[in-house]
Amino acid sequence: MTDLLSYIHWNFNPDIFHIGDRPIRWYGLMFAIGFLIGLKMVEKMFKHEKENMKWIESLLYFILGGTIIGARLGHVFFYGWEHYSQHPIEILYVWQGGLASHGGVAGIFIALLIHSAIYTKRSVFWTIDRVVIPTAIVAMLIRLGNLFNSEIYGIETTLPWGFIFERNGEVVPKHPTQIYEALAYLVTFFVVNYMYWKTNAKSKVGLISGVFFIMVFSARFFIEFIKEDQEAFEAGMALNMGQWLSIPVVVAGIFLVIWALWKNKPKAAD
Repeated sequence: MTDLLSYIHWNFNPDIFHIGDRPIRWYGLMFAIGFLIGLKMVEKMFKHEKENMKWIESLLYFILGGTIIGARLGHVFFYGWEHYSQHPIEILYVWQGGLASHGGVAGIFIALLIHSAIYTKRSVFWTIDRVVIPTAIVAMLIRLGNLFNSEIYGIETTLPWGFIFERNGEVVPKHPTQIYEALAYLVTFFVVNYMYWKTNAKSKVGLISGVFFIMVFSARFFIEFIKEDQEAFEAGMALNMGQWLSIPVVVAGIFLVIWALWKNKPKAAD
């Protein structure tokens, strides 16, 4: 192996400061910044389309609630049920960590179904087509938060950009998969943002959502091959839990793209 000095020695302090015994962490800050940026993006889209601006506040609360509840329950049921089934009160200890992005997607979808039924009275995918644009930025920032926490990184690598996560006691370079995912989500943002502002994609309900699901969860699927297992039960699995959960989302994205294009295909002249 090449000289370890040639790699990136990562020992970033995940805490910004403390309030009493409770740390305020970079991960939480990234999460909050993402939601604020997302709120401004949605406001801009609603103003552009002359939609009801009163929907935005309720939309923010629904998305925030759906994200936290869904992501937490996704982690509990898909990754930590053996533990949480014996300690159910700890399901509420969100500040201790343990959020799953697939659960967050499911939580947001359910929250937006309810929001659409109560407020917009439109297809839930009309809302999702707009929400996924800032969601790509939020996802990017959350992965940077994972980097600051020195968590969810990859297997050993000899590539020159390998990170030695010293805070976790690592002594060999590992793939910085948090950065790989963050870059994939940033590319996704540029694509779906371009589709919304520069094409007629927003008039084809479900098209932007489908592209988002395909890009984000295809990236997640392939990057998982070089990630360390998050839970012990994943050892020896041909595909890990993150990959199994990504497959149906990618399939749903393909279906949405086909459905949106088919529904809006030009009608043949008589």
